[in-house]
Amino acid sequence: QVQLVESGGGLVQAGGSLRLSCAASGRTISTYNMGWFRQAPGKGREFVATIRGDGGSATYADSVKGRFTISRDNAKSTLYLQMNSLKPEDTAVYYCNLRVALTTYWGQGTQVTVSS
Repeated sequence: QVQLVESGGGLVQAGGSLRLSCAASGRTISTYNMGWFRQAPGKGREFVATIRGDGGSATYADSVKGRFTISRDNAKSTLYLQMNSLKPEDTAVYYCNLRVALTTYWGQGTQVTVSS
């Protein structure tokens, strides 16, 4: 059983930065792609970024490209999301995920609030 625990969210002013972490347990993660999604109030969950298992390549949503950076430390079983130049529209609950075969695991989420 995989467990994912996000941390690092909080309240920040527009233009500020936050670094989210997602600690994984229960399985070696280096084989699997991992990603970040977010869900704003009243909206569906949307893709933010994903990274290959070996950390060799990453893909971003257009809305965060150039501002967010996804990375991972497989030795620590941890996924990161560095968020710079934050905007009020980045306000959401951020979730990490890990897909193993046909099963997708999600963390409980961490709240990010960006004030204008």
